[in-house]
Amino acid sequence: MWIHKNKDEPIELYSELDEDRYEMKKVEIFIDDTAGYAEEKQSYGETLLGKCPIPSLEDINSNPEFKAKSITKEEFFAIWNKYVPFQK
Repeated sequence: MWIHKNKDEPIELYSELDEDRYEMKKVEIFIDDTAGYAEEKQSYGETLLGKCPIPSLEDINSNPEFKAKSITKEEFFAIWNKYVPFQK
């Protein structure tokens, strides 16, 4: 969760990470429940995969604007399937 009041930035970010913490898939959800997504070969909206490894949960949570937690692969794909319609 990203806690802010900018309607042009996502409030929820979900990433599937590889063993080196690089993003393989990402979903960004906005306050109006619209979403952008990205994976290696395609993206929607302005969402792109990061070019650097994602920091640890502890590092992310050291910034009070963020509340990060680990989720299961099943939880990630439930979000992915909800917001990336062609994957269903």
